[in-house]
Amino acid sequence: MILLFKMKSYRLWTRFFCTSFNRFDFNFPKNSRVFSHFSGDFEPESWKSMKGLLRCSANYVPLSPISFLERAAKVYRDRTSVIYGSVKYSWSETYERCLRLASALTDQLGISRGDVVATLAPNVPAMYELHFAVPMAGAVLCTLNARLDSNMVYVLLKHSEAKVIFVDYQLLDIARGALDCLAKTEPKLPMLVSISESEGWSPTGLTSNTYEYESLLASGHNEFEIRRPKSEWDPISINYTSGTTSRPKGVVYSHRGAYLNSLSTVFLHGIGAMPVYLWNVPMFHCNGWCLIWGLAAQGGTNICLRKVCPKDIFDSIVQYKVTNMGGAPTVLNMIADSPVCDRKPLPHKVEVMTGGAPPPPQILSKMEELGFGVSHLYGLTETYGPGTYCAWKPEWDSLLPDERLKLKTRQGVHHLGLQDVDVKDSVTEESVPADGKMIGEVMFRGNTVMSGYFKDLEATEEAFKGGWFRSGDLAVKHPDGYIEVKDRLKDIIISGGENISTIEVETVLYGHPAVLEAAVVAKPDDHWGQTPCAFVKLKEGFNVSAEDIIKFCRDHLPHYMAPRTVVFEDLPRTSTGKVQKFILREKAKAIGRLS
Repeated sequence: MILLFKMKSYRLWTRFFCTSFNRFDFNFPKNSRVFSHFSGDFEPESWKSMKGLLRCSANYVPLSPISFLERAAKVYRDRTSVIYGSVKYSWSETYERCLRLASALTDQLGISRGDVVATLAPNVPAMYELHFAVPMAGAVLCTLNARLDSNMVYVLLKHSEAKVIFVDYQLLDIARGALDCLAKTEPKLPMLVSISESEGWSPTGLTSNTYEYESLLASGHNEFEIRRPKSEWDPISINYTSGTTSRPKGVVYSHRGAYLNSLSTVFLHGIGAMPVYLWNVPMFHCNGWCLIWGLAAQGGTNICLRKVCPKDIFDSIVQYKVTNMGGAPTVLNMIADSPVCDRKPLPHKVEVMTGGAPPPPQILSKMEELGFGVSHLYGLTETYGPGTYCAWKPEWDSLLPDERLKLKTRQGVHHLGLQDVDVKDSVTEESVPADGKMIGEVMFRGNTVMSGYFKDLEATEEAFKGGWFRSGDLAVKHPDGYIEVKDRLKDIIISGGENISTIEVETVLYGHPAVLEAAVVAKPDDHWGQTPCAFVKLKEGFNVSAEDIIKFCRDHLPHYMAPRTVVFEDLPRTSTGKVQKFILREKAKAIGRLS
């Protein structure tokens, strides 16, 4: 009787305390036992309207893309997961390898929950495996741009505080140069794991702090207990924005955001079950637009290319029956302008996702002529890569080719993982009219917006000012709700009080038969303030003058928008295909000083 009374009293007091706890703000510290016991275990607001609800392990698991690999190992067990030259794995083998790697990270290298693990590698199988193994170990993946120099790798290793860095054998000198710089300021250096190309190969100069990838993986066991995220908000990766300077901006992704954007991208771009995907997009860039995880959800086959070139792209498509691939407009341009000897007839239509910069209509047209179907996505590192897509409507198929291409180059509507995307006045934060004319800043809101900038609360708060993520991109909103990016905020040219979209000028330049690549920036001008300056790379065998280019632009644009200066040279690009306009702006300034 006494025991029964005590049990009833305990239940009554527990119910009273739980109700009171949520009715009043007791302001318990978050690390207190009370807070950790009661927080999230019940939802009293729901109790007011519904009875009998219980959140528990049977109906609630934090969303994480780790689950995609676990499912793929069961559903697509014997299907091919990864192909790289003569290397081929099934989904069950990839899952086992990731378990072993996660085990080795924790047991051999001492990686703890929340530690940062960096990579410096191209699109090789190890990069694919690390995207699962690192979060399975409870750690945070930091994929560094494989084209950075030693100094920038040093800056990012220092900022990220990475405990380990996995390095492709061809990039060892760059990594070691970065570690030498780090040794001058840090008492403890990251452990280095070399990713070799062939089994049995090991780098020279191995030390106690250096390991070899396959040997490390073999030391792990496949019964490793996965360290699942305690919360969906837990970070899964850090992605440094391109053009990083001495003040790095590390964009943090959560398990929840990665899960949602993976599925959104796969679903909205029509990637069906068991696709064959050719990796042209760098896996280090926004985690391969989140498709590394998304392809596991669909049981796809990943075709890895160390180096992207038209011949290897066409050969891979024919050999492996590729169904889908991605690439920045510069990759599409490379394919469209490739020599006939490098091309092969496509076995079927290959669906291509392009993003990273607005694709010129001329390139889209050439790709379609070659048998590719191109869909357009838009986003930033801060939106997990894809944030919008140009949703195609069947009624547009009957339009004239030029009209169709113009619609296809728009950035479209928001992804499923987002709540909304809008074009707003940067100052008043009011939405611009949907008239296709008024320019405003593209702003995002939703579950696939970054958690914030690593170790930079000030920059995070500035980016989220007004309750939206401010992209820094300028766009218009059309009557059908589709957005169209006109320029970066820092790239817009103001000439004599008129706004000039560099993208519009570049689109016209791509229409010239001799132009292979083009970029437009502002050149200082004493009279107009700024004038357009075009940097142009000509196709092989063509020889035209600056005057020819200027005349062509004046025939297709208002005269004030046409370039007044044309420079013929190769365009500086980032590893993700974006033109480094800050370099071109400096060159234009130098030209202005000399003129």
